[in-house]
Amino acid sequence: MSLRNKVTLIGHTGKEVEIINFEKGKLAKVTLATNDYYTNAAGEKVEETQWHNLVAGGKLTDILEKYVTKGKEIAVEGKIMYKTYDDKDGVKRYSTEIRVEELVLLGAK
Repeated sequence: MSLRNKVTLIGHTGKEVEIINFEKGKLAKVTLATNDYYTNAAGEKVEETQWHNLVAGGKLTDILEKYVTKGKEIAVEGKIMYKTYDDKDGVKRYSTEIRVEELVLLGAK
């Protein structure tokens, strides 16, 4: 078992799954919201939401396309991937994605 570059997340999808078709297959993209709770200095419970960009290929694309809609609770395991690119104005931009390797559908059927 390799523990290098592994991430496990459970959350709700923030939008409908986007499918990108290529000559040799397709790719699925969707955002995932995860929530964490803590108590601040005033003793109040605070909810903090983090948004993650998920990308999946292969058979996972078909599962996401067929069964996952906005708000669906899912669990994913994958790798963190960092990308850099230049936008249309030549400004260097950075993005972080989770490359999904395992997917579990949670919540109501």
